[in-house]
This record gives sequence, C-alpha cells and structure tokens, in this order.
Amino acid sequence: MPASSAPSVNKIEHPSVERALAEVRARVAAAVRSTGRGADSVTLVAVSKGHGIDAIAKAIAAGQRVFGENRVQEAIRKWPALKEQHPDVVLHLMGPLQTNKARDALALFDVIETVDRPKLAGILGEERRAGRAVRCFIEVNTGEEPQKAGVHPGAADDFIAACRTGGLPLEGLMCIPPHDEEPSLHFALLREIARRNSIEHLSMGMSSDFEIAIAFGATHVRVGTAIFGPRLG
Repeated sequence: MPASSAPSVNKIEHPSVERALAEVRARVAAAVRSTGRGADSVTLVAVSKGHGIDAIAKAIAAGQRVFGENRVQEAIRKWPALKEQHPDVVLHLMGPLQTNKARDALALFDVIETVDRPKLAGILGEERRAGRAVRCFIEVNTGEEPQKAGVHPGAADDFIAACRTGGLPLEGLMCIPPHDEEPSLHFALLREIARRNSIEHLSMGMSSDFEIAIAFGATHVRVGTAIFGPRLG
C-alpha cells in the first residue's frame, strides 16, 4: 500500500507587481472619489526600497512613474540607469538624509521628504542657490517617538518659518505614525500643521492605512508592500 503523501500547505503568494499595482491604483481612486476631490489630487509613490531593478522595471512598464527609496546608497546602485532610460520618472527620498550625503541625494532624487533639522535645511537651501534645486517636505514626528527622526509638532511652525526664510523650496509635510496608535489622529495633526502654515502637500499613509490618509487629505501616499510584496533586504 503506497505511503500517503504529506498534506499540502496552502501558500499565500503575493500577486504579480503589475496586478498588485493595478489593485492599489483602484483602491486609491476609490478613496479619492469618496472624498469628492479630483482624480489627480493624490500621487501614488511606489516604495521600491529593498526590491531589485527587475521588480521596479515591471512597475515602470505598467505605467508607474513616481517611486520612493529610503537609502541614498541603495538608490545609487539601482536608479541612475533606470532614470536615464525613463527620464520622466520622479524619485522621492523617504529615509533619513545625512548632511554629508546631501549632494549625492540632490544628484539623484527629485523630492526629499525628510528635512528635519536646521543644518540639513541650510545645506539644501545653499544647494538651491547654487542651482541644484530639489522639492522638499518636512518630516514631522507626530508621535514624538525618540527613535524616529522628524521635527516635533510643537516645533514645526518655527522650523517651517526658518526653512522658508532660508530659501528652502518647501512643498509639503510628511509623517509616519506610530505603528501601535490610531493613524487618523496623526494624519489630522499633520493636516492642521499644514493648514495653519499654508502648505499644500501632505505625504502620509502607507500600505496598511493609505485609504485613511486620503480621507484626511493626503496628497501623496507611500505604498511598498502592497505593490512589491515583502522587502528582500
């Protein structure tokens, strides 16, 4: 009598990049419609950190043109050739930026979302005056978490004013809520800081909560895992 085979284990596989991207786009569109805002009022930033060029190329082939990376050195390994092939691609830096990497970042990134201290703001302002302009968001540490970068909410107004005085091309605010707290409270806080400082763009919301972020006024949502699957490294 033949030995019985071991029971099969059902694996939950991530869909293809193209299919996952289409699903995320559909969810973004539905969330935007529910707010009554225009269809183009929210930019989907596909977060490709920890993923290789092949996966990124699939997303580009599917029409995605805005991407995000967390580390300057990782981006330098992956993006120069891709941006040369696809000059309409826009690349966001979403991780901490060391001041000694500022020029490297400016050579590759189109948007820096993590301006969080006067020294960095000053360097970026100097680079702008030298003709190397980049669009900037200020990162606000809405949860005041000691392990995270970002300006604390109580200091945000003064920091925004100082950045503007220094000539920084400031476009928006960004936040990453604590993983164990209700994100809507943090999205509402960021929206209020933006409102009172007349700042148009809000980068908030990730794979697990981008629809909530859109309801609270996000103009940019940063989605990685839902598009590319778990990070490879």
